[in-house]
Formats: sequence, C-alpha cells, structure tokens
Amino acid sequence: MYGHRRRPEGVTLMALAQPEPAPSASGLLPGRTAPPRGHIATTACMETLQVGYLHAVAAAAGCSLAQPFPDHGIDWHVSHSAPGHAVDDEVTIKVQLKATYQLAPRPPGPTFAFTLDNDHLVKLARSPVSVHKILVVMIVPRGRDDWIRAGHDRLALRHCCYWINLAGHPVTGRRRTTVRVPTSRIFDDRALCEIMTRVGAGGRP
Repeated sequence: MYGHRRRPEGVTLMALAQPEPAPSASGLLPGRTAPPRGHIATTACMETLQVGYLHAVAAAAGCSLAQPFPDHGIDWHVSHSAPGHAVDDEVTIKVQLKATYQLAPRPPGPTFAFTLDNDHLVKLARSPVSVHKILVVMIVPRGRDDWIRAGHDRLALRHCCYWINLAGHPVTGRRRTTVRVPTSRIFDDRALCEIMTRVGAGGRP
C-alpha cells in the first residue's frame, strides 16, 4: 500500500474556477426568476422609456433638453450650440414623442404607418414656423421584460426610434390621420446632429 503523499511546504493547491452559467434569452441566469414589476400602466412606462431614449441621444449629440410647462402638444425642446450655425449660435427644435408595441421591430419596406389624432397632426404640420418640429416614434416590445438589456459593455434599449418632419402634411381622416414614417430615418445622435446642422443653416430638419 502506498502511504499518503505529503504536499511540499510552500505549495498551495489551486482550484479551477468554474464558468458562470450563461444567461437565458430573458437576461436572467438559470434558476433565477424575474422580480415583480411595479403596477404603473404600460403606456405610462412606454413614455418613460422613450424619454430615456431621447435623453441618451441628446447627451451623445451634445444637445440640451427643456420640457415645456404646461405641455401644449409638444413634449420637448432640444437645443444645439455650434459655431457653424448661420441663423444663431444655438438652434432649437420641438420634439413630439410617440410609442407603440403594435409594430414588429425592423418594419419591412421604406415606411411604416402610424396614426395620429388630427389635433396633434395639425400642430405638427403647421408651416411656416419659427421653430421646426419633428415627430419621433418608438417601436417597443410588448413585454416590459424585453425593453432593456444590460451588460458590462452596453445598455440596450429596444427596439428603435424613427423621426419625421410633418410640416405641410394634410389631414385626411375624420378624427385621425395615418402618416408614413420612413424606416431609413433612425433617430440617433448622428441623425440629431444632422437635423441641427440643417436647421442651423436655415433649412428644415
């Protein structure tokens, strides 16, 4: 029989680190359950999510935000300062936010349909104006547990915002009018800077 082998002095046994289990599609580790969410209405939470999206885009674009009080059909004023602006050293646009979970991500085709109350459309379609307006439509997942994905290198908000300038758009419905939003106009920091550059040169968004 062999006797027990003694470990030499000064030698420490190393335990192999076991990899952490991969998160599931929901972002939760196996064996974990999602904690209960608050009981605020989903539509109200959608508004909050889109405001977070707008704040992130404005921050990356170097823009400032102001919220009109009281709200009279326009959600936010976005301002951009740059020495290259011709009309002023700071230009401002007005932004109306809308969100929907009734559309799938990556809408097929060059545009998707979105319906507005005529009162809102009349305000957004007025032309000419001293301060230009844009509509920003966010497509979100139906379930709130799919809205955010957080990791060590990124925070993802799902799904996407698209923008359109509706100046001059006619009212065609009795109470509501369907507009077509271009899928090419993804609303991100680069798009916002390009909008502000055009407005700063005296043009439209």
